[in-house]
Amino acid sequence: RFLYPTIVGLLVMTVSFPLGLGQYFAGDLTTHQQVTDLFSNFTWTSANLTADQHSILKHWTTHHSGVFISLSGYIAFTFIFSIISSTIPVPSGSFTPVFKIGAGFGRLVGELMHVWFPSGMRYGGQIATIIPGGYATVGAAAFSGSVTHTISVSVIVFEMTGQITHIIPIMIAVLISNAIASLLAPSIYDSIILIKKLPYLPDLLPSSSGMYSVYVEDFMVRDVKYIFNNMTYEQLKSLLKENRRLQSFPLVDNHDNMVLLGSIPRLQLIQLIEKHIGRERRLQVAAIRQREAEERAREEAEKKAEERKRRPSRFQVVPAQDDLGVKHLSENQLNIDKPTFNPVFGSQPKKSILKKTNSFTLKGFSPFMSTSPGSTPYTTVTGAESRIRLAFEAIFRKSAQLQDVDHNDSSPVLSSGSIDNKVQIIPMSPTTSKKVQLPRERVCDMSPEDQRSWEDEQMELPVDFSSCHIDPAPFQLVERTSLLKVHSLFSMVGVNHAYVTAIGKLVGVVGLKDLRKAIEDANSGNLPPHGVDTNSNGNVAAVNSDNGDSDNEAGTTLVSKV
Repeated sequence: RFLYPTIVGLLVMTVSFPLGLGQYFAGDLTTHQQVTDLFSNFTWTSANLTADQHSILKHWTTHHSGVFISLSGYIAFTFIFSIISSTIPVPSGSFTPVFKIGAGFGRLVGELMHVWFPSGMRYGGQIATIIPGGYATVGAAAFSGSVTHTISVSVIVFEMTGQITHIIPIMIAVLISNAIASLLAPSIYDSIILIKKLPYLPDLLPSSSGMYSVYVEDFMVRDVKYIFNNMTYEQLKSLLKENRRLQSFPLVDNHDNMVLLGSIPRLQLIQLIEKHIGRERRLQVAAIRQREAEERAREEAEKKAEERKRRPSRFQVVPAQDDLGVKHLSENQLNIDKPTFNPVFGSQPKKSILKKTNSFTLKGFSPFMSTSPGSTPYTTVTGAESRIRLAFEAIFRKSAQLQDVDHNDSSPVLSSGSIDNKVQIIPMSPTTSKKVQLPRERVCDMSPEDQRSWEDEQMELPVDFSSCHIDPAPFQLVERTSLLKVHSLFSMVGVNHAYVTAIGKLVGVVGLKDLRKAIEDANSGNLPPHGVDTNSNGNVAAVNSDNGDSDNEAGTTLVSKV
């Protein structure tokens, strides 16, 4: 979209460069200056020129070429590059290039006429001099009128020149060129519509009799894609995927009655499905499920707590609880034989032989490592410090569950050997201040399997169209509406489709494409056969050609019985 216009612009600028090829067709002048020079009232091929005339002529002549080569190059350049430039997605217009081409061709003819009749043309005893500017004016009006198929160009030329001296030749040239161009090809605007395949309505020919004998039932589409009440979301999704070009769908009550209730835009239906199984609804359902699971887990925990509070049996044997979890620690983490190290103020109290305490060694951790003079990487924590250890374990266990916190790589990872046996992060020194990032708000979502099963379950539910914007009165036609009325309605109202109903029942739809084809067939004389009858349900039944004979036989039988 951006590269192609850039390439075309560079090509046009390269060809029309004034010091290059542009010197042969007035490439240094603007569009307004070019048209003004082409409409000048003096002859460019004249030998006696004033200073002002010579200043105009220097743009249209070179040392190697004359006026005719410059005008021919100007016409060819403007014609070719106007066609190329009209293909870029930039609204630049087509009338001005066409007007310039006509003015250049008219100027070329006027200069040739002056060469052929240098003294002018004699008529009625008087000699009329030839003015090439007048030929340029007539040529611009005639060529513009033929390309656009309009006659108002003559008025535009009169307003541009400010005079009506050449009104007769201009009007005659515009009428003749417009008539010939209408027989040969459509206008430039109709040609662009045909090339780009845009929807449009051609005019009905006055001589065409098909506009009165062709009805809607002859060219409407009977296979209508519709939606109905109580249809599932899966059916609605399939309908939208199979008909991506349709921008609205008619709504009927059911398959049997087919009573038209209105129409719903495609965007509304897509939003309805998104609202039903979208991310917001899914997160709400996931949150409800999680809340229910937490309630069930809490109820189960309460039941277990109540069971533990009951009085135990007299013969029940309960093992002693190991608070420090020594049994779950590996041998290399235990250091019972070695003397313990109490990190309080750097002193080492003597261990009592009567009091047994469980101890274990933490590598790389000491609450007072920076203050202890004889501290080592291995510090023994005794049973007296179990409360500190449990507090740190609770803190680190919670911090390990925070998924959104960015951990520093410099912190060593220690396996504490506790009952949970989880990886915990312990800082080297508690005196070092570190910034802790608070966890962001967590979003509870479903797993891919749960999401797929939930969507399948939701897609089987019936659709509720009450939340959509329903057009209760879409544009409707009846089967016996003539082609002329349909053309007039589509042209005045500006609709692109209309539903065909029979006593409120949807039987078909008419679009711009179908109407355009029917108009073209009617203009060309290809009328639909009249030996085909259609009922309200859209079924085609052949008309019996022996109705007359059967009626006569029935009448004769009735008379004989009487």
